[in-house]
Amino acid sequence: MNRLRLSTSHLTLPRPLRPAAALRPVALTDAAVAVMTDFAHEHPITVTEGRRIEDALEDMIRFGVRALLVVRDDKVSGLVTSYDIQGERPLKFLQSSTYTRHDEVQVGHVMTPWEQLPVLDWQDVRAAHVADVLAVFRASAATHLVVRDRNDDGAWLVRGLMSRTRLDRQLAAARG
Repeated sequence: MNRLRLSTSHLTLPRPLRPAAALRPVALTDAAVAVMTDFAHEHPITVTEGRRIEDALEDMIRFGVRALLVVRDDKVSGLVTSYDIQGERPLKFLQSSTYTRHDEVQVGHVMTPWEQLPVLDWQDVRAAHVADVLAVFRASAATHLVVRDRNDDGAWLVRGLMSRTRLDRQLAAARG
């Protein structure tokens, strides 16, 4: 079984090529790419650090996603999930800041910074199986894994995103 390695670096986003693929059941022996949202084929949904968290949550609902890549100056700076917005992070931020109202909290205040995100290399993901991705999720507290690749110029870009929830749903669908 292939081992997936985690790493970090600042990345940019690729241009999507075609519309999103349908979610399908998977087995542990299937290719790992079957559980990845591939931004070479699907549009990445992004948000700026300064966007209000209520607006970002509305974006998630509108686009049917539970996580948004956070960008600053056309670079990925983090990830924000619906749990980050609806969980304890906004309250903890308000308690430790000079802000007083929930509607003042911005994405950058509650996101997971890039340096703390688990990152996989596209070449490793291409050679891995669903079981390998499941093992990475089980070994960490991560809800999402970022997949990076190099563009034609050799710069790192975000190739895709893997969700623990999506993986669980795809595995459950295969069990019927």
